[in-house]
Amino acid sequence: MDEQKLTVRAVERALDILLCFTESTELGLTEIASKVSLHKSTVHRLLGSLEGRGFILRDASTDKYRLGFRIWELSANLSQTDDPAIILLPEMERLRDELGETISLYIRDGKERIRIQAVQSNHPIRRVAPVGVRLPLFVGASSKILMAYSDPEVQQMILDDPDWPASIDKEAFLRQLGEIGKREVATSFEEREPGAAALAAPIFDRDNKLIAALSVSGPANRLTMEKMQEYADVVIEKARRMGKMIR
Repeated sequence: MDEQKLTVRAVERALDILLCFTESTELGLTEIASKVSLHKSTVHRLLGSLEGRGFILRDASTDKYRLGFRIWELSANLSQTDDPAIILLPEMERLRDELGETISLYIRDGKERIRIQAVQSNHPIRRVAPVGVRLPLFVGASSKILMAYSDPEVQQMILDDPDWPASIDKEAFLRQLGEIGKREVATSFEEREPGAAALAAPIFDRDNKLIAALSVSGPANRLTMEKMQEYADVVIEKARRMGKMIR
């Protein structure tokens, strides 16, 4: 392997290490090596380089690693004028205050959806919504929204995924997507996890291009099917308002 390819591979491995921290605040060397499927000696060398550049910090007392301050320096320079996660946050907070449940914003990335923003419910019992979490596109209200308004090629790619659950009938799923496309709202009731429910609506920009899925989620005993039907028009209208805020 030539020097250029080795350099690119090292960069890819370093980025894989940084991505380990999307779901964990602190990780040990063994944990990181397991997540990226590399030898500990290789990971230790890469961590040393990242630490030297300020992207990783090591706690000497616990021998655990966490993200360094250089990450926050980069994030501070994100374009706030174009980032829906920033622009729409005040409206999400207002919707949370109105409905009392957790509000999330999802986008599609390949065969998964990513939560790019979340406002937690004020109820003592609530669904915790970590930003950055990746979820499959075949279950959940937001997944259905992102699928319903995707191109047929994208839909077929998801349907052909080897990880598609055998328990979900593809033809019935496509029919459901057609209905969602007409109504601009999707619901899920204990589909992804027991005791959880959600409804979602699409956010379009002024060119009618799908930006994200706006989701309301909570415990199924509180966010019942009847309650979701009651909330549907509110969520649809809020999603339309959000779309007008995006350039």
